Amino acid sequence: MALCSVLRPPRCRLRPPPLALRCPVTTTTATPWARKEKARVSCSPPEPSWEERLANAVTPLWRLPYQEQLQVKYESQRKTLQTLASRLEELGIDAQKPGGLCCPLQPVVPSPIINGYRNKSTFSVNRGPDGNPKTVGLYVGTGRERNIVCVKANHVENIPSKHKQVAQCYEEFICHSPLDPCILFHEGGHWRELVVRTSRCGHTMAIITFHPQQLGQEVLAAQKALLKEFFTSGPGAVCALTSLYFQESTMTRCSHEQSPYQLLHGAPHISEELLGLSFRISPDAFFQVNTAGAELLYQAVGELCQAAGDTVLLDICCGTGTIGLSLAHRVSKVIGVEMVEKAVEDAEWNAAFNGISNCEFHSGKAEAVLPQLLASWEDAQPLVAVVNPSRAGLHYRVVRAIRNCSAIRRLLYISCKPEGEAMRNFLELCCPPDPRKKLAGEPFAPVMAIPFDMFPHTVHCELVLLFTR
Repeated sequence: MALCSVLRPPRCRLRPPPLALRCPVTTTTATPWARKEKARVSCSPPEPSWEERLANAVTPLWRLPYQEQLQVKYESQRKTLQTLASRLEELGIDAQKPGGLCCPLQPVVPSPIINGYRNKSTFSVNRGPDGNPKTVGLYVGTGRERNIVCVKANHVENIPSKHKQVAQCYEEFICHSPLDPCILFHEGGHWRELVVRTSRCGHTMAIITFHPQQLGQEVLAAQKALLKEFFTSGPGAVCALTSLYFQESTMTRCSHEQSPYQLLHGAPHISEELLGLSFRISPDAFFQVNTAGAELLYQAVGELCQAAGDTVLLDICCGTGTIGLSLAHRVSKVIGVEMVEKAVEDAEWNAAFNGISNCEFHSGKAEAVLPQLLASWEDAQPLVAVVNPSRAGLHYRVVRAIRNCSAIRRLLYISCKPEGEAMRNFLELCCPPDPRKKLAGEPFAPVMAIPFDMFPHTVHCELVLLFTR
């Protein structure tokens, strides 16, 4: 059978009914256009279910075999490196390598776990397809288009069953609560999002966000007591929570410093094992969302650092210290910088618990801490820098401090969105010296890129880009 006949949808022909069943003739007859439109509608595929729409939005590659997903991601990273090469050419830098890339691109390292790999999930509360305003799930649609529908995530493949179980129990609780959900702040309501964190140690942390509006302390205390009772001795006890947190928040996102996380039940932290080390994780501390994939990522980072015994490792945006602590045995010292204060406390505890004494961690924004650290650095002491920023990339002052510190000859940039703001950082690291921007140091050059699939079924992956000078 010819390929075109396989791909061509079947034609739909409307056979006229038997003469005895035909409608009486009236003065109006269907136009040829109307007949064609009727035929088109009757042959159109059925509308996707809400579950399919959610899967398409959250995990757009879920229908593809995994090897094809990896190929899609490889092509995406190849285009990113081609773009970087072109942008560097515009700056007068000869960066073109074979294939138009700025550096060699390794194959995508696959994730050891393909389904249910996430150790952290965030669920929203909003109106569902059935009109229930207390549906706990993920969004289909956008606020800008005003077409948001909250769909239960029971069929989403990258979310583990434990997370789905906690979300279902939370929905059961708020559906029996007399308090309304907080969908739009100015319209009132209280129940907001749920964050679930789990570990391979079997620990589960639930963090529930609540808008207090004008409620008094007695009413708030009563709601917290009911929530604790539900998850410890009520229907929610099936979740076997290690930690239950409650946060009163009047903003979309709120840190512990802005509004403290209130522990209602259990331990203040959950624990995770990674590369033979134990890590303590606080409610808002950063930890790679794919633990098994993170082990492969950090092992590769260790190899690419090529650190000698006298090298100091600079771990920027270090979170709970996972990268620095996993590489501490290779270097003379680790210096970590992290803006989340609780994450720094975790990193310090993690170092002590694992018997690692050659690490120090600094709390604060990298753009405030790093320039001071590097200003007085002795050039004779070699530095290797590892940066793992959010999607917003590094602040310009951080890039400038790295560029102007001649002791840093090797830099590893880990990005989950290299085509975004990270691209600006790449250009700032590699551009010729520019006195106007106070970029006096020798420029870096990209020498190798390795993508890691930390997010199966999505279009994203983590790119490790090695720069040297």
